[in-house]
Amino acid sequence: MEDSQKHWYSVQIRTVRDASEAVEFALNELDSLGTEIDSLGKQQADDLVIVGYFDELPDLETVRNNLHRALGIYRLPENSIKSVEPKTVKDQDWLAEWKKHWKPTEIGKFIISPSWIEVEKTEKIVIKIEPNMAFGTGTHETTKLCLKAIEDNYISGMSFLDVGTGTGILSIAVSRLPGNGSAKIVGCDTDNDSVKIAHENAERNHAGNIEFYVGSVTRETPKFEFVCANMTADIILPLLPLLVEKSEKILVLSGILAEQENEVLDALITLGTSNIQTASDGEWISIVIKKG
Repeated sequence: MEDSQKHWYSVQIRTVRDASEAVEFALNELDSLGTEIDSLGKQQADDLVIVGYFDELPDLETVRNNLHRALGIYRLPENSIKSVEPKTVKDQDWLAEWKKHWKPTEIGKFIISPSWIEVEKTEKIVIKIEPNMAFGTGTHETTKLCLKAIEDNYISGMSFLDVGTGTGILSIAVSRLPGNGSAKIVGCDTDNDSVKIAHENAERNHAGNIEFYVGSVTRETPKFEFVCANMTADIILPLLPLLVEKSEKILVLSGILAEQENEVLDALITLGTSNIQTASDGEWISIVIKKG
């Protein structure tokens, strides 16, 4: 008899506790549907098993490459990863359980809510997101820092470029600001699936004035008054000259670990920028450059 049960897939990664965020970052970059962290008990208190769930099993060499890159970003040793094990998960309701614990998150004037929860009437701007990844749902520190920078610095009507848009949350937030329905808002990402998800989330939030495209900032990209780039420092640094050039009034950089701050600041100073402000949330920082 043919097995009609829904099959999901998991990748179970045993790692040291200090590398847990790096491992989750790597799984999120692989478009994990969700992650769980399991403790190994008192006898192995320094180790964890982090499980990433997928609807298709990712190539294990790609998983290992992503883990290697994540450890480099977080400046952790290679031996932080103890094992990588793929598994098939049958008839598993883990996704439903995960959804039960995903609650609306309030960030300044915004509330980021999963699409299946009805938020009580509020004066805040509610953004409905279908969370496919932890990054971009509004719960990660880098996204929170960007939303705070937008709230503090964005002026209604400014043209807005969202580089590395992910789920589109930052572009949607700008579109939903009062009186901003006709502003020029563009989001780009090099990942096709991210752009597809961003389109869907924009439709879900009735944000019809956003243009999304697959790609990145280039020499042909027009200038925007406000540019936001929420990406890791290793991606930001090569793009920094273009990001500075294409931002007319405000440039926001996020996705930068605290130990990478000086490297990015030195590069900005070399490019002739001044009026630089920083903010932090945990081990992550954002940088705001104001021009004129």
